[in-house]
Amino acid sequence: MTDTPGDGTPSPPPRRVAIACQGGGSHTAFTAGVLSRLLDGPELDEYEIVGLSGTSGGAVCALMAWTALRDGDRHKARDLLDGFWTDNSAVTPVDAAANMWLIWASTLQSAGFLPAVSPYDLPPTGLDHFRDLLTRRVDFGMIEPDLDGAQTQLLIGAVDVLSGQFRAFDSRRERIVPDMILASAAIPTVFPTVHVDGGAFWDGLFSQNPPVQDLLDSRPDELWVIQINPTTRASEPRGVLAIADRRNELAGNLSLYQELHFIETIDQLLADGLLTGDRYKQVTVRVVQLPRLRSSRWFGPASKVNRDSRFLRRLIREGERQADAFLTALAFERAWHRGDIDELMHYVADDAELTVAEPFLGRGPVRGRQLHEVMRNLSEDVRIDVTRKQVTGDRTAWTVRTGSGDTASRGCAEAEFRDNRIVRLRLGNPRQ
Repeated sequence: MTDTPGDGTPSPPPRRVAIACQGGGSHTAFTAGVLSRLLDGPELDEYEIVGLSGTSGGAVCALMAWTALRDGDRHKARDLLDGFWTDNSAVTPVDAAANMWLIWASTLQSAGFLPAVSPYDLPPTGLDHFRDLLTRRVDFGMIEPDLDGAQTQLLIGAVDVLSGQFRAFDSRRERIVPDMILASAAIPTVFPTVHVDGGAFWDGLFSQNPPVQDLLDSRPDELWVIQINPTTRASEPRGVLAIADRRNELAGNLSLYQELHFIETIDQLLADGLLTGDRYKQVTVRVVQLPRLRSSRWFGPASKVNRDSRFLRRLIREGERQADAFLTALAFERAWHRGDIDELMHYVADDAELTVAEPFLGRGPVRGRQLHEVMRNLSEDVRIDVTRKQVTGDRTAWTVRTGSGDTASRGCAEAEFRDNRIVRLRLGNPRQ
């Protein structure tokens, strides 16, 4: 039953949200920061988390968040996530030395200076340690299949190396066990194949990274994706490590963007009235991106096995910072939809700069008192297109429209944040 505000009007039901966590090894400590901030904050009182999915390190983070929701206390996710990444950090001198050896060995292998070593030629202790890290935080013995779909759905992505079939282990069909998480994180150059449920599995990077389409079974209104691999790159990769790093990024994004494109296509068909009935529903896609890391430049994809405690803590803090910007962008978007200029200006810094370019009427840069009036006109004339994804990375970007029918124009709105307020807002063509 929904609460009723003072004017007697029933409050709208919470927005149903599914969260998909992309894999990326140690870089997914960023995901831990994002999820900690989202699940621990009051802003999520307006939302219901109906599904979580993840691959590799994203599967670990999704598991910890799902455990907190399953236990009825979403705020517990912060402690579970923080505990896992603290335990996973290379802290002791021996562990720190082993961590640096692995990073440099992987880097030299990527550069072709060292031969690759099969994980089958190394002591099989890595998976045992990983399994122990999971069972310290999650009581897998208490987990049973949620056959009636009463709880938040959890999907874990992996690929069967023999059949080539993608697999999404689903909490609504099977009991989640530690080896399913290990299978999703079994990087074939680091861990041996994980055998579970009759299959032989490798890292989900090679399948769905992360599972998205199956999350739609939970009937979300919105899909929030925590993306580890950058979509764009500023310069052409020329060095061996830069090429290896970009190959890793593109491979990790391939399945994700195919699935997101499918959702956007369905959303557009629904908006155009070309799909009817209740089989499909519009799903707003939002993406929280990890900004490109300097360590990727230095070590290439080997930086994704770095367990240095300071490195992981920086990633967690960056995740929390990006989650703050994401939540501010959500609030700004809601105010834009309502045309509430006073609330809209609440999220705009006093010294903010607005630039409006083609295909919209040029009006910039605008600052100070004039900004208020220009923003009022824009909120009336320009609409955010919810059939296209909203992305929060170095800046937050929306697809926007003005006009209607044959005279409609589509462009991009980009916002830059400082201390959870917009300092620059640009409307125009998307950046190349």
